[in-house]
Amino acid sequence: MKMNWGTKLVIGMGLFMAFIITLAVLMIRSDSDDLVDQDYYQKGIEYDKDYARKSQMQKDQAEPEISIGDSLRIIFKKPATGSVRFLHPSDNKNDRTVSLNSGTANEIVLPLTDIANGHWKLIIEWKSEGKEYMFEKNITID
Repeated sequence: MKMNWGTKLVIGMGLFMAFIITLAVLMIRSDSDDLVDQDYYQKGIEYDKDYARKSQMQKDQAEPEISIGDSLRIIFKKPATGSVRFLHPSDNKNDRTVSLNSGTANEIVLPLTDIANGHWKLIIEWKSEGKEYMFEKNITID
C-alpha cells in the first residue's frame, strides 16, 4: 500500500496526540505529587537548623577527617557525641543511623560490614563543647 505525504502526516499527528493523551492520563492517576513534601514547613525549619550547624562547623574549623577502608574512621578536633547517617540515594530502605560517642578520644572507627557497596551520602551530626555541628559528604564504599 502506497501512502502520500499527507496520509503520513495525519498518522504521525495521531500517534503524537495518543502519546500526549496517555501521559496526561498517567499524570492524573498518580497518587502523589513528589515535588511538594507534605511536611514542607517542618522541613524548612530543619533546613535552617542544618544550615546553622554547617556554618558553625566552618566558623570553628571543626570539619572532621574522614578515611574509608574496611571501616569508616572519623577524627574530630575535640571529643564529640552524636550520630552518623548513611543515606543510600536509590533506596531509602538501606539507610543506616549509628550513634557515636568518642569519649575522651577524638577518633571513632565504625565497621562497614553491614553497609552495601556503592554510593552513599554520609551525614555526621555531633555536639562538642556545647556547640552543634553538621558535616555532609558523598562517599563510595567498595
